[in-house]
Amino acid sequence: MTLDTSTRLVHSGQGRETGSPSTPPIHTGSIRLSAGDADELDYSYGREGNPTWEVLEQALGELEDARALVFASGQAATFALIMALTEERSRLCLPSDGYFGARLLAGMLQRCGIESVALDLADLAKVERALDVHPSVLWAESPTNPFLRVLDLEKLGRLAAQTHTPMVVDNTTATAALQRPLDLGATAVMTSLTKSSSGHADVLLGAVTTRDEGLAERVLEWRTRAGSIAGPFEAWLTLRGLRTLPLRIACQSRNAAAIAAFLTEHARVRRVHYPGLDPATRALAKRQMPGGGGPLLSFELDGDSNAAVRVVRASHLVRPASSFGGLQSSWERRARWPGETAPESLIRFSAGIEAEADLIADVESALEAP
Repeated sequence: MTLDTSTRLVHSGQGRETGSPSTPPIHTGSIRLSAGDADELDYSYGREGNPTWEVLEQALGELEDARALVFASGQAATFALIMALTEERSRLCLPSDGYFGARLLAGMLQRCGIESVALDLADLAKVERALDVHPSVLWAESPTNPFLRVLDLEKLGRLAAQTHTPMVVDNTTATAALQRPLDLGATAVMTSLTKSSSGHADVLLGAVTTRDEGLAERVLEWRTRAGSIAGPFEAWLTLRGLRTLPLRIACQSRNAAAIAAFLTEHARVRRVHYPGLDPATRALAKRQMPGGGGPLLSFELDGDSNAAVRVVRASHLVRPASSFGGLQSSWERRARWPGETAPESLIRFSAGIEAEADLIADVESALEAP
């Protein structure tokens, strides 16, 4: 029987035997008793593995028909993946407008001899020239955060393949429910499970998915030796949230699209960023993300940073907070973070699952506040 992804997520990791629990148990033991050879158990020490992780990894793997490994955070997953991929390469090409946390980490890794190059990944000719110069890793992100630019992952994947360059895609914004980069040429995918995948703003976790078993083993070694492991309770919470991901992200995408359309017509808004709004990439966005544009949008206020702060503080429903992908809508002036390249008046908005009309009314009221 061929099952839809949403159906498989609901049932992943659950037994059908008599007495099976309605949800997988949480395994908290840090050791397993064993007096024989060290390899007689799948794992004997908590850093080696945990059954609660494995159920979550199974569910994540089913989303992308790949092997999944979970980490203590998205940044921990990013670090392990970069280190595994730069064992034979010393150059990392990243998007100049991607997640600033990844760019900051890449900057720190230059101390270890890993060169970091920032590129506009929409300029395919420039990307091709960069990959021809030196053995590299191509780190892509689409939609980008916080400008929500849609990049052609399939074309980037072909350029990477021509130069035997592994391509990684940060799929945090879209998640595998809306976009499957491994089908578009990616070697591996990094996802911050902290955001939409878990969906309840109550965990910090990350994941790497890949169909390259050799790479998976190297990433696993970095996780085990560096100790960047997930807590069993966090893994259990993430699995619970993951089961409703298709429902949540569909609702969030509808809300985000409606808010973006409203903001486009508002007199106080200079520019709105959301997948599908830009005519130049509208067809690409629909082809690459057929299920919706995701929960994240951003807009530039016609004003300065103080005006943006006043708008964020004036809301009664939308919560002033960082991160994104939760059930509750939130927003922030993005340039308040050191290292972020966003304009001073740019507000990043994460659409939750509230009623569309309520969200628009709250946004409108905040924009009209003195």
